[in-house]
Amino acid sequence: MKNLFDLTGKTALVTGGANGMGRMIAQGLIEAGAHVIVTSRKETDVAEAVAALSQFGSAEGMTADLSSAEGVGALSTALIARGKPLHIVINNAGRTFGAPLAEFPDTAWSGVMMVNVQAPFTLVRDLLPLFKTSGTAEDPVRIINIGSVAGARVENLPAYSYAASKAAIHHLSKVLAIELADEAITVNTVLPGYFPTKMTTHIRADDDRLAELRDHIPMGRMGTADDIAGACIFLCSRAGAYVTGAQIPVDGGVLAGG
Repeated sequence: MKNLFDLTGKTALVTGGANGMGRMIAQGLIEAGAHVIVTSRKETDVAEAVAALSQFGSAEGMTADLSSAEGVGALSTALIARGKPLHIVINNAGRTFGAPLAEFPDTAWSGVMMVNVQAPFTLVRDLLPLFKTSGTAEDPVRIINIGSVAGARVENLPAYSYAASKAAIHHLSKVLAIELADEAITVNTVLPGYFPTKMTTHIRADDDRLAELRDHIPMGRMGTADDIAGACIFLCSRAGAYVTGAQIPVDGGVLAGG
């Protein structure tokens, strides 16, 4: 049992892993023993993240723009060209857009849906040949799609395409879980609540709004790196080998409260 959450010998991909929540997840997987590949659109961000993450274990970086099918295809090609197994994929890269309803532009849909829904789907589809040589029935390949509480209940956020995209990835994950269950691949969704990331910077900068947010969270605090990394480590380790099609909130009770 002492090795139940050990990821030694595993290779993981964390999209958008150079910053924010992806960085938290990447560090957690590395400290659990995995070799982690992080991606970002910016080469400088990748280099900085790899240098920092390497203090905790084995890290590698790839520059990838997931805002187009061509960019996702280039990442898939690069991963297959490595000629090595890929045991874990964390589809964390995300995009959002906020504006009042009357001002919300049509242009705020395609990019958000591409990064948050189509890119994870395309990546899974294109990497199927690699997955089929990386997992076994007892130790399947793990795919984790990062959703959001905003895709599971109505939050007070004028981010219409973002909320819709997260609801879509929640459902798509269940569809893929059933489709891939007999291929030694699990697919699960983690639904984060509010964390100290770029997305909540404007809230954390305002004491009144931060207090209001804490009142909204039953546990009275934002999530930490350990909270989000712990959920992912569970799903990626021996402890989570029999879990697929699940939606796991990591939200301090927000979804339970509504």
